[in-house]
Amino acid sequence: MINVLFCGNDKVFDGILTCMLSIFKRTKTTEPFNFYIFTMDVSHIKPEYICISDEQVQFLSDVAKKQNPENKITKVDVTDLYNKEFANSPNEQCYCSPYTLLRLLADLIPSIPEKFLYLDADLLFNDDITKLYNIDVSDYEYAAAPDHYGKLILFWQRKFINAGVILFNVKKCRETGLFEKSRNEIKAHKLTFADESAIIRSTTKQLKISQRFNDQKFLYKKTVIRHFSKRLFWLPYPHTENIKQWNWAKMMAKFKYTCFKDVLEDYIYYKKKFELER
Repeated sequence: MINVLFCGNDKVFDGILTCMLSIFKRTKTTEPFNFYIFTMDVSHIKPEYICISDEQVQFLSDVAKKQNPENKITKVDVTDLYNKEFANSPNEQCYCSPYTLLRLLADLIPSIPEKFLYLDADLLFNDDITKLYNIDVSDYEYAAAPDHYGKLILFWQRKFINAGVILFNVKKCRETGLFEKSRNEIKAHKLTFADESAIIRSTTKQLKISQRFNDQKFLYKKTVIRHFSKRLFWLPYPHTENIKQWNWAKMMAKFKYTCFKDVLEDYIYYKKKFELER
């Protein structure tokens, strides 16, 4: 079983759908997938901060099982855990959303496997997921790639990684207390990058892997994952843009990634199907 974790509210549906489709289209293994989705309702913070719906999860499950009947989608409502651990913490109003903190609860979920791949929802696979998932992390807490901009600006911070793609060894994390230490950092200090900073501060032993497993700026022939995070553009003037893969028309116009055409065609089909069946 290949275990993958996403975190978010109902707004991550399009991201999870496109990411899943790219995994299925680029992966040759017959091994089944178990996609975990950590979600919560904290609409008291913002009205749109609600759980991903059962309807959305069921649809994702149907898509996954069409690829392999043994594939599973496991929704985990962590609202109570979040409120216990992070409510009113200095990082609750972090730079993106409180949903980025949910992966730090992984060791508190009894059903979580000893190895899982955490993925942000704004990425697409350009190559086989097993090239990443089969990396040996038995002696490490996790494997992750350097942050594209962080490695240039914070080059002296040897542990600095982009937390959008992390292969976790939960057994080792429990031994070192990585998740617990990270939660304590979130509760005690206002951090620049919230969960990412907490993980880096709490790391005992990490495995740095190639940027091709989390390319945040370019798409190369050897790229395994293209991460559509906020990116700096120099022309026609220095500015940032946050172009996501499910905004397919804008993404194609800006990047012209024809290699993802098959993924986006399936996404458009399934998204229309979901909307018609609601």
